[in-house]
Amino acid sequence: MTDEKKVVRKELETSKDMKKFMADYYLELDHASQTGERKIAWCTSVGPAELLRGMGFLVYFPETHSAMLGSTRAAMDYIPHANALGYAPEICSYLTSDVGAFTQGFTPLTKSFGIKSVPKPDVLVFNTNQCRDVQDWFAWYGRKFNAPVVGVRTYRGVKEVTDSHIISIAKQIENLIQPLEQVAGKKFDMDEFQRAVALSRECSDLWKQVLETAAAMPSPLTFFDGTTLMGPAVVGRGTQAANDFYRKLLAELQERAYNHDGAVADERFRIYWEGMPIWGRLRAHSELFANLKSCVLASTYCNSWIFTALDPNDPFNSMARAYTELFIVRSDEAKEQYIKRMFEFFRVDGIVYHNARTCPNNSNSRYGMPQRLEANSGVPALVIDGDLNDLRCLSDEQTNTNIEAFVERLAGK
Repeated sequence: MTDEKKVVRKELETSKDMKKFMADYYLELDHASQTGERKIAWCTSVGPAELLRGMGFLVYFPETHSAMLGSTRAAMDYIPHANALGYAPEICSYLTSDVGAFTQGFTPLTKSFGIKSVPKPDVLVFNTNQCRDVQDWFAWYGRKFNAPVVGVRTYRGVKEVTDSHIISIAKQIENLIQPLEQVAGKKFDMDEFQRAVALSRECSDLWKQVLETAAAMPSPLTFFDGTTLMGPAVVGRGTQAANDFYRKLLAELQERAYNHDGAVADERFRIYWEGMPIWGRLRAHSELFANLKSCVLASTYCNSWIFTALDPNDPFNSMARAYTELFIVRSDEAKEQYIKRMFEFFRVDGIVYHNARTCPNNSNSRYGMPQRLEANSGVPALVIDGDLNDLRCLSDEQTNTNIEAFVERLAGK
């Protein structure tokens, strides 16, 4: 690839609103942590946030903090400190970078928002639909802060979501109410819970529409944009502020699509990203693909916060369904059918699988899926090795060379 003319990335105007949303979110948590005016619940990113909001908790999501450690490339300084505590280098680098940073009194929130520490939890609530690591992660902080840890243990490898799955998960969510009441100091209110579910469903629908604007040709949005713009969908679902933000973002993207204003100048190839982002290389990879006139426009990762099953009239069962239909907990058969639908909807020319070394549950390139899908769909595939936070697992030179060769292959087709 020549460096004669670098493509300038097109910034969305709404990005400024997103930055303000995130600042307000973290500053509210910090104030509550300092004053004790509101109870704080830690929650995994696809945990039962609706229940927590309905019970009056402010909700903190440590995975977003870990993503900040990764995107600022600070993670590399702190992973070894968690390894020294007995956490193996092979386990989730979200966990190891976050725990390691805490032991050293560091947080990227200081530089971004002037916040000295992550908020103190009154309770920690996990859902193992992502992996078992979140349970161990929260258990460590539970011991550190002497706070109760409760959670939902989900199914894995689900081919068809059945009533037995829903009944089991719904019951587990209901069983969280009693211990949460003890922490909250008040009784569960069904109306408030249903209101939170309704707001979360609205957020989900808006986020889905945002991501689907990438079906336009050229796409007004890239996967790399989505990894940051998804912030309110992760930390703010169940709030009116998140929904207001996505209405504004959707309008801007729809205007871009109407005007044929592509996120990548002279878009030539349309690529699907499967797996986690490499947080420490978001900008570098965005610019690499843009200079190759290739738009990475969709992903299963950003779609992980689309919960179309949520129904405020049936909150427990619909939450159970939404969190069991999640891509990461499904069987390979279900995943392959899903990705094929994405190929067709977004009119994809190729797919890149990220084999994240410390995230096996979100890596789908290890058991023949790329080869099966390419044979069945005709969509060319590339597998790149790396990690979400641990950049020791990544070779920039090899990755860049492989991506350039892959785009040449698409040109050859």
